[in-house]
Amino acid sequence: MSTMVVLSSNVNDHYKEERSMDRKEEALLVEASHADNNDIQESSSELEELPKIRLMRAFVEAQDPSSKEVDDPTIRRFLRARDFDISQASAMLLKYLKWRRTFVPNGFISASEVPNQIAQNKMFLQGSDKKGRPIAVVLGNRHFQDGLQEFKRFVVYGLDKTCARIPPGQEKFIAIGDLEGWGYSNSDIRGYLGALSILQDYYPERLGKMFIVHAPLVFMTVWKIVYPFIDNKTKKKIVFVENKMLKSTLLEEIDESQLPEIYGGQLPLVPI
Repeated sequence: MSTMVVLSSNVNDHYKEERSMDRKEEALLVEASHADNNDIQESSSELEELPKIRLMRAFVEAQDPSSKEVDDPTIRRFLRARDFDISQASAMLLKYLKWRRTFVPNGFISASEVPNQIAQNKMFLQGSDKKGRPIAVVLGNRHFQDGLQEFKRFVVYGLDKTCARIPPGQEKFIAIGDLEGWGYSNSDIRGYLGALSILQDYYPERLGKMFIVHAPLVFMTVWKIVYPFIDNKTKKKIVFVENKMLKSTLLEEIDESQLPEIYGGQLPLVPI
């Protein structure tokens, strides 16, 4: 019987044992009792997650010692991505660690590894929404097929830079995918699916919301191909915005002082 199957069969017993709170957890509850209702709910939720985080950490560290460097918030994101199924979340995290060592052996992607993608000047990063989440803007009409592997490296390059901007206490970013002027010359099914796979498999629970703006009718042909590969959690975060409602919709999430100028805000676009 595989270790993963043994884990699944023993999860309930271990979970019951882990349910007993230590002094640190009791202190968190006392602190939470003096907070407002939202803080109380958030603290209680995190306390309920602690036993599963510990159980998953113990299993993953036994399989891959390098996972000791993974912090609790990261483990929590993988758990949430798999609805707190420890077996599935552990498999997902182990796959991520193996991928990261292979695809990003230096720990980061440098600009020198993605020169053609950077030259397209298609991704920007500046400002934050009302929750403090950093804002990434991608101009789809500037993307052209120029080597799938370099594009995948560029996706990691952009996601790492975006995630590095996420402030303490927040775990997500928001994105604006601008398709004004997009045409078949910009269509890149393999690239889109590659980017989607990286986002969903290796950066779980990082995307807060994605606004797709100025989408031309011709884009919907490609969208119908890509859509089945989007998991349900991600689908709920994607919003197509009508042109006439563009600024008002974005202002629901972003203050005008943080909104890019091209959408009626005050911030100029800053290339990533």
